[in-house]
Amino acid sequence: MFATFLYQVKKPYHFLKTALFKAVPAQFKYKFPQKKLKIIAITGTDGKTTSTTLLYHLLKTAGYQTAMVSTVAACIGKEEIETGFHVTSPPPDNLYRLMRQMVNENIEYLILEYTSQGAYQYRLFGVRPLIAGVTNINRDHFDYHLNYENYLNAKASIMKKSKIVVLNEDDQSFYRLKRILPSSKHLVLTYSKEDPLNQPLEEALLERFPEEFNQMNARLAITIAQKIGVDETQLIAGLKNFPGVSGRMEFLDLKSLSGQQQPFQVVVDFAHTPQGLRESLTALRQKMKNDRLSGRLIAIYGCAGLRDREKRPMMGKIGAELADLVIFTAEDPRTENVWNIIRQMKEALGNNHHKVISIADRQEAINFALRKIAKKGDLIALLGKGPEKSMCYGTVEKPWSEIEAVKKALK
Repeated sequence: MFATFLYQVKKPYHFLKTALFKAVPAQFKYKFPQKKLKIIAITGTDGKTTSTTLLYHLLKTAGYQTAMVSTVAACIGKEEIETGFHVTSPPPDNLYRLMRQMVNENIEYLILEYTSQGAYQYRLFGVRPLIAGVTNINRDHFDYHLNYENYLNAKASIMKKSKIVVLNEDDQSFYRLKRILPSSKHLVLTYSKEDPLNQPLEEALLERFPEEFNQMNARLAITIAQKIGVDETQLIAGLKNFPGVSGRMEFLDLKSLSGQQQPFQVVVDFAHTPQGLRESLTALRQKMKNDRLSGRLIAIYGCAGLRDREKRPMMGKIGAELADLVIFTAEDPRTENVWNIIRQMKEALGNNHHKVISIADRQEAINFALRKIAKKGDLIALLGKGPEKSMCYGTVEKPWSEIEAVKKALK
């Protein structure tokens, strides 16, 4: 009860602190740049960075003057700016400064990725999107929002301000969002895996995104791009030359990292929720089957400290069920003890304890996997950190890179 009361009280506090004292002054300081941009806001639990980046790429390919602010980077013209937001929305002054730069460079469309915390804390105050789209809304950030309804409402708060909303008809959030976002106030567009596409476009989609969950992320981007006016030929070209997103199903070039060919493969992915983990491991298992890899699927991941403790047993169970071998390790433990987090991840393993190895230090876990146990045909999946450039121990963000960790392990 007290937690619910505190959650409700914090919202007006954030309105005063962030909306009135930060966002409003930033709008005056940078001359209300949001009013001169067509803003497309993308949110969701999993896949929002991929959808954001792909939509940005599709519009750029089609010739639109487009910029992007994601949780990975801000792209304005030829400039890519490392945001360092550590998977959250930027504070108002940063956001409005970037938007002013976009206006000065004659940008028409801004593709803006936003998070539930950013919305709840009014970091996007003053932003009224032309279009708002959602990938999916699954279990995440319950440590902050307490429950699913609060989490969904936080994400919907930005969508309520948009003229057009694009909803995932296959997701559990669909009917809840339809009630919150009535067609009397919004133009509601939907997308589904069952929606027919013309054969050339569908072939391009399946070729670029063999994973079903990424196909859904792409369908969101395609639906919005089509609404804007991108034609099928441009969509196909954009899909075919899309370079992908750093740290999202990114297969590493081990020869360039180690100087020699390796008999196994390594993939880096950001999967850090139960649903995301299940989808990633399922997709990787299918890829191994398609590529006729005869080895094992080895997953290395942890759970973040001071975050949703209830999902830890779920994460442990999913990995042990879907991978051949799992190494539980650190993932931003913050002020928690890594071994306590790992112990909680083991609570629902059932008969799969024999498939789990625990190594608290993430670098040592990667070293062990690549130096000691990886064999010909194995696929090692590094999950949960993706492109992040730091690891939080205590209250200190220490430099971290999954790719650099692999490079060290291969020395």
